[in-house]
Amino acid sequence: QVQLVESGGGLVQAGGSLRLSCAARGSIVSIKDMGWFRQPPGKQRELVATITSGGSTNYADSVKGRFTISRDNAKNTVYLQMNSLKPEDTALYYCNVQIQVRLEVAPHYWGQGTQVTVYS
Repeated sequence: QVQLVESGGGLVQAGGSLRLSCAARGSIVSIKDMGWFRQPPGKQRELVATITSGGSTNYADSVKGRFTISRDNAKNTVYLQMNSLKPEDTALYYCNVQIQVRLEVAPHYWGQGTQVTVYS
C-alpha cells in the first residue's frame, strides 16, 4: 500500500513564499515522474509543474520564473517552492506521483491536497 503525505500549505500575503512537500510512503520499488497540480475555487484541476526521474522539469506558463519543483530521491519526496505568490495562485494543491509497486505495475497516486491562500 502506498500513501502520499502533503504538507506546507497555508495563508500568505501576495509577494510571499511557501514551500510544499509531498512524501511517498509504503511498498515502493521505485518512483518515476512526480508533479504538482492545483484546483482553484470553482475551476478544474490544472498542471503546475512536473519533474521526471532524471530531473527534467516542466512548468505551466503561469508559474514559470516563480515556482521551482525539485525532488529528493533518498526521501521519496517532491517539493514545490513558490515565490512571488499572487492571489490567483490560491487553490488546493495536489501532488501526483508515479510509483512502481511491483514488476511492470506503476500507477499514479494523488496526495490528499493542501490549501494555499494568497491575499492582497
